[in-house]
Amino acid sequence: MTKLAIEAKNLTKVYGSGLGRVEVLKGADLEILAGEKVAIVGASGVGKTTLLHIIGTLDRPDSGQVLHFGVDVFSLPDLELSRFRNKKLGFVFQFHHLLPEFNALENTMLPALIEGRPTKEARELAEAILEKVGLSHRLTHRVSELSGGERQRVAIARALVLNPPVLLADEPTGNLDVKTAQGIVDLFLYINQAHATTLVVVTHNPELAAKMDRVFGLSNRKIIELPKDEPWPWTLKK
Repeated sequence: MTKLAIEAKNLTKVYGSGLGRVEVLKGADLEILAGEKVAIVGASGVGKTTLLHIIGTLDRPDSGQVLHFGVDVFSLPDLELSRFRNKKLGFVFQFHHLLPEFNALENTMLPALIEGRPTKEARELAEAILEKVGLSHRLTHRVSELSGGERQRVAIARALVLNPPVLLADEPTGNLDVKTAQGIVDLFLYINQAHATTLVVVTHNPELAAKMDRVFGLSNRKIIELPKDEPWPWTLKK
């Protein structure tokens, strides 16, 4: 029996109060299997990124639980949760969030250095993952010297340098041209297949979503699975 990688139970999240109160999630549940690749889709502002941030422990729900491989992550002390996030979860965002003063290799080394790995080991890990994403020839190039696709590949390498079992991506192709975006899609599929990495992607890209095992949306503040064999309204307009 395949084990659950991620289990969200009865999530509730509210922002603001009074007339400005916005209820984003209410009794939302989600189960994702280990090694599965899933997309979360929907209109802007519906709560996709909020859900991803809660799954990734970057934000806390007002109520409910999130379990990663059976671990109730929000029951962990803050320092232990930070360590868990750094080692077990990889993040890729629409904006790469690379540090411009560092080169590709240095940016990729950061999670390993934060974990306390020796510099030599962190460098070796970073070099290996940068080679896998096709950037072994760009190790010493600073962010300003990289193309948009190369920057996103560095961001993916940074997310994967500690070989986390879960990779979370928020609009990873949103700022890329069609050809470059396809390269990133292919890279995600390779990562999932080669390493059995559980992949959760928030996206407006129908081609990316269609290649996932399952697709979820948000409706009435709950998470629903969408049928892949029917037209999806969200594909019509970004």
